[in-house]
Amino acid sequence: MLSLTRRYTFSSGHRLCRREWTDARNEEVYGRCANRNGHGHNYVLYVTVTGPLDPETGMMADLPRLDRTVEREVLSRLDHHFLNHEVAEFRDAVPTSENLCRLIGRWLEPKLSPARLVRITLYETDANCFELVLPPSPTPVS
Repeated sequence: MLSLTRRYTFSSGHRLCRREWTDARNEEVYGRCANRNGHGHNYVLYVTVTGPLDPETGMMADLPRLDRTVEREVLSRLDHHFLNHEVAEFRDAVPTSENLCRLIGRWLEPKLSPARLVRITLYETDANCFELVLPPSPTPVS
């Protein structure tokens, strides 16, 4: 399988906490990431797609279209935003990088056709990287 991976960056703030928990419980589970004032990350996002090669262009994905889609669906919604308050999906969910990775996948997957999203890789820090690997498409029956 041939795939293409494109790199993007964005900065966001968040606080890891569950509203129904006490401050002490949130600190026990999330440590310093439960700070009431939040904290931020300079995320690095890798979007990997696959698809058939266009016989005319020799490419599987239209890069400018991919960039526009990622800008519209992801970067404009996350870059320089406080996730807990400004991203509707995190009003009632903990904005962990695991959940952020899944959300980015949900936003992008239906928007990339004819290319197919196969992986989201999200670096939260130099030490923490999260991956969402999407299942392969069903093989057509001949």
